[in-house]
Amino acid sequence: MVTAEQIKAARALLNWGQRELAAAAGLSVPTIKRVEASRGAIKSTYTTVLAIERALEKAGIEFIHESGLGVKRAPEAH
Repeated sequence: MVTAEQIKAARALLNWGQRELAAAAGLSVPTIKRVEASRGAIKSTYTTVLAIERALEKAGIEFIHESGLGVKRAPEAH
């Protein structure tokens, strides 16, 4: 599962504010704020975190889970 830090980093790569992420994920801005305020394990439902992860992946973000946690832009489809 993604971390709050990964979500914030992904938004930065996309130059998105919390409002843009909320709209893309079908969630409220207060929900995004609560998720991003988590330290350690995200204190939210699996469904909420999955919606955020899917919205960011659809926008071109790839989450890195091995060898540390991070994010990068997904390679463009050729």
